[in-house]
Amino acid sequence: MSFIAPATSAVPSTITNSPFWPDFNLATLRDAMRLDGTVTNARLEHAVINAALQVNIDLKLWRLAQQSSGHAHLEQVPAEQINGQSIYLQLYLRAVYCLTKANLIERYSDFDSTAKGLKAGEELHDSVNDLRRDARFAIRDILGESHVTVELI
Repeated sequence: MSFIAPATSAVPSTITNSPFWPDFNLATLRDAMRLDGTVTNARLEHAVINAALQVNIDLKLWRLAQQSSGHAHLEQVPAEQINGQSIYLQLYLRAVYCLTKANLIERYSDFDSTAKGLKAGEELHDSVNDLRRDARFAIRDILGESHVTVELI
């Protein structure tokens, strides 16, 4: 059995977002989602941008409604506070962070195509689904929608 220490992450950087939404500090995201230096900053930036695009599109109508109510930034939207932060800010970051990690897990599953790697990839599939579910729940919470979608056939 061998042990390979994960690489340390590169210098922290910030990904800027559109004016209404918060920017992303990569070091904070790494800590929150337990991402070590094996995920390069370039790959992390790509995953964060993709996740933010998805969440921003899902929340576009909500954002426009908030802006038409006079709120120029997410932090200005009236909301309950937990730990000194708006719940909307926390939910938004959760959605983006979860989609970022789901994207990274999916992309890193092609790293090892051996039988051991394929088994690990199957185990991570559930994790990806859980992350995508958590992101969807966070978005639905911002929109004030239920987590359950029922359709009659």
